[in-house]
Parts: sequence; structure tokens; C-alpha cells
Amino acid sequence: MTYLSYTCIEKKLKMKNILLTVTIAFGLIQTTNAQSVITCMPCDQLSMVVNVGSDSTFLSIYHSGQYLTHPQEHNIFSWEFTDNQGNIIFTDTIVNNSDCSFSHNFPTTDTMNLTVYLRNDSANLDAWYINQGLSPTGNSINCLFEDQIYWKTGVFPSGTPWGRWEFVAGDYSNPGVDLNAIAPVSESQKIESKLKIYPSPTKNSLHLEGPNENYSIQILSIQGQLFHEIHNVNGHQNIDVSFLPSGLYFINVKNKSGNQTTRFMRE
Repeated sequence: MTYLSYTCIEKKLKMKNILLTVTIAFGLIQTTNAQSVITCMPCDQLSMVVNVGSDSTFLSIYHSGQYLTHPQEHNIFSWEFTDNQGNIIFTDTIVNNSDCSFSHNFPTTDTMNLTVYLRNDSANLDAWYINQGLSPTGNSINCLFEDQIYWKTGVFPSGTPWGRWEFVAGDYSNPGVDLNAIAPVSESQKIESKLKIYPSPTKNSLHLEGPNENYSIQILSIQGQLFHEIHNVNGHQNIDVSFLPSGLYFINVKNKSGNQTTRFMRE
């Protein structure tokens, strides 16, 4: 069966969105006040869209952070696509490029999880803060983006079936989180955690592959607020998270060997 990825109208709308983003970015570089030139935007004003040309075995994502964060040549994007069991579908680190594209054989009946880190140690939001009448922090750009992608299908009035990859909440609906603004749970957050949890995002429960020794679990908001705590557990655990408000969370595991922390999203 032949699928059409996008209609001509959708292509035109996508191009308008991309051109609008570039135009806004250019305008930001030119925008000045008496004190500063704005060259970056906050993480929660950046987002992603599925590129025209993606099909059932090829996926291309556009990230607005490339054009809204300067100097662009120092933008580092760390991309990771996983299935709902946490298995990696594709991963790459891309410098000075808005797009991440790859071929795959991922089943269109499943959902991909996407995590992107954007770092630029040569950029900061001080000019933006000053423009907003706020005190500058001097923090470099350090953003986290998480979302899900699924294969949406339908049928044209002519009877021809169509399909396309789409973000669960729609294009440009995945603002980032400023990791500089997150209260640290522990020093272990500064290193890559080896904890394995799935699925993420989740609605009701989270499976944790914990160590084979006694440990405790903490679930905290990205601001560091403690929502839930479990003591004296061992091995793998199924954790009820249905009571949590939707959002991004840390899960922190403590045992005699130290702390390990990773993130998950509650839908």
C-alpha cells in the first residue's frame, strides 16, 4: 500500500513555520536596547518539528535552538531516540546544525521517545534577562527537551491512505527545560546515571531495574521538591506514579555505594 507523507498544503505550512522561525531569529540578532543585543532565547521558547520528507523508514527533526542561539557554531545537540523499553533506536551528537536525520526500521505501530540536550558554553541569556528587566545569571545555555513521536495515519478524500511521523502534542509543542534552573538532587546528577527505567513518558507506573541490594527511592520535581519516597527495597521495582502531576521528574536511588539519578516524564 502506498502512503503519501505530506500534502502540498502541509508542505507549504511547514515551510512557512521554518521561514518564520528564521525571520524571528534574524530579528532577535538585530534587536537592541540601550544596554544589550539579544542573541539567545530561553529553553522554554525553543522547540522542534518533524521535517518535510520524513517517511515510514526515515525521520528528520528540525530544532529551532540552532537559529535562536548564538554563536551558532558552538551549539551542541545530543540526540537520543529510544523505544518504550529504553532501547536505543538512534543517537548522535551534532554541532552547528538544526537537523537530525536517520534511516530506521522502527515499527510504525510503536512510539519513539526523543531526548535532546542543547549546550552552548559560549552563549548565555544575560541580554534577554536585562531586556526583560531581570537580573542576569551568567549561566550558559543548557537545555533539555523530551517528547514522543508516533506514526499518524489517515485517508484522503480520494481514498489514498497517508501517513507521517508526528509529535504527540503536535509540532512546536515541546518547549525545553533550563537545567541551570533545576535545584540539584545530589552531586550524582553531574555524571551520567546507569539507572534503567521505563517507560518514559508514562501515565501510571514506572519500572526500575534497581541494584540487588537494599536501597531507597526518591521522586523529585525538576525544582527539587520531594513528591514520593520509598525505603528498604531490593532489585527491580514497579513504582506507581499515577498520582504525580504531568511533567518532568528526577528519580534518585540511594544505597551504600552512593546515589544515582535519572529523569522520567509523567504524561
